[in-house]
Order: sequence, then C-alpha cells, then structure tokens
Amino acid sequence: MDRLTSLTVFGRVVECGGFSAAARRLNMSVTMVGNHVQSLEDRLGVRLLNRTTRKVSLTESGKYYYERSSQILADLDEADTAVGALTTTPRGTLRIFTSTAIIRFLSPVVSEYLSLYPSVSIDLNIGERMVDLVEEGYDLAISAVPLPDNSLISRRLTPWRHALACSPAYLEAHQPPSVPADIGTHNCLRYAYYPYGDEWRFFDPNGEQVSVRVAGNIVTTSAETLRYMALNAQGILLAPSFVIVDDLAAGKLVRLLPDYKPAEFNISAIYPNRAHLPTKTRLFIDLAAERFAEHRRWMS
Repeated sequence: MDRLTSLTVFGRVVECGGFSAAARRLNMSVTMVGNHVQSLEDRLGVRLLNRTTRKVSLTESGKYYYERSSQILADLDEADTAVGALTTTPRGTLRIFTSTAIIRFLSPVVSEYLSLYPSVSIDLNIGERMVDLVEEGYDLAISAVPLPDNSLISRRLTPWRHALACSPAYLEAHQPPSVPADIGTHNCLRYAYYPYGDEWRFFDPNGEQVSVRVAGNIVTTSAETLRYMALNAQGILLAPSFVIVDDLAAGKLVRLLPDYKPAEFNISAIYPNRAHLPTKTRLFIDLAAERFAEHRRWMS
C-alpha cells in the first residue's frame, strides 16, 4: 500500500477517535482504513493502536509515531504550498517601512515593481525609528541598520560603509585628526541608531580594529540633521557614504582619515519569520536586490 496514504489514514483514525469516523472523513470503507493501519503496523513490526469494540487508543509506540508522522505530513503540505506560491500572481497590499536616507534608492524600485505587478498596491512609510514589523503590521523593512528583534529574517541587499567627514570651514578652526584616537577631542555628531553606540569603530591599514569613544553636543535619529550641522562646521560626522556622497563630490564636506575604514554594514530587506514568504514580498525583495547591487559604488 502507498505509505503516504497509510500515514494520512492513521492520522485520521487518531484524530477522529475510531475507524468508522475516519472512514467517513476520508470517504473510504472501514475495511480499507483498517488495511492501511495494519500495513503500517506490519511494516514497523509494532502495534500502533489498541482496539476495542468501542474505541481505539494509541500505544506508546503509536503516540511517538503519530507525533512524528504528523510533522512529516505538515512539512509536505508546507512544501506543496511554497512551491505553489512561486507561480502565484502577486496581489494585495505590500506594507513597507524604510528610512529617509534610503528612499532615494528605493523609490525607483517601488515604481518599477508597481509597473511589473499591477495587482499589488504599496503602502510605503518612511521614518527614523526602530519599527516593530509584527506589531505594526509591516510585511517588510528596508534598513541600513540591524533591527533588534532576532526572530526577524534578514536578506542582504548591498554592503555599505560610513564616511568620516567634516566641512572645510571646520578644518580652518580645528586640527584634523591624524589617527582615530584624535576624534575623541572633537565635537562628534552622533546618530542614535549607530550599532556600536558612542564607540566609533574603524579598521587600520593592517586590518586591525580600532575603536574610539566619542562625545558631542547632539545625538539624534535624524541623519539629515547631522548632515546639516556638519555642513555648517559644527562638528565631525560619521555618516553613511550614500547620505553625503554628493556633498563629498561637491567639496562641501571633506573625508577624514581615508586610510582607516569604518566598520562595514548592510542594507537589508527584513521581514517577519513566517512559514511562507508571500509572493508579493519575495518578488519585491528580489527586485530590490538587483537594483541595489547596481548602486554599490554609492554604498562603498
């Protein structure tokens, strides 16, 4: 007999509490139900069910076998669903959260995605905060910093580094740092969600990690505020390179300590740990990964 069918029949007998009820549920004869269970017992060489005229009950071996076989059947159903989802046309609303620093790169992806998949609508929210994807009902976050919830799934879209910079006017009034330790003597413009807090990390020309404790007169979740203050000669900025790349190119900001590389991070697509990633979400992540890879010169 087909082993998978026998496993299904055995599970129905246990769940329905008897052969007759299972036969009705499966639209199968009682004799056939009994044959499937007997086939399993013969294969295993153990009794799975205690049978009386009134009811059936699991033996110790039957209890273990039921728990394991139920999981196997559930995994098979999940695999079937996942494969089916690969060919399903995406539809519905995709709720996305991202930061103001990333939106310039994400907007073209959103536009292209909506053109490719007209059955999907996007609810795009922008902010400078740590969002709770599950509590707030988001399908996806595109983030340049890790979210604190370890239960979330993360897919890297592109690597990036910070750039240490200040304005030319700031250098006219202050001695530029020659090594990372010198940064601690300057007014440092600090981003609240920098992963290492007030410890700015770099790698020296030999690849060794160097850290410096920093302080300053502002800490904020707004990268744009820090950029504005740096442009106005109010301190040293450790900013994502894609935030200040235009200012560096225009000479409005000057890169400091070019031989010391700041720690590397990732722009990632982050989503809740669900049994199945919805097609609409998976396709958006795939498209974002392709497009963000094209901007790596901005991120490095």
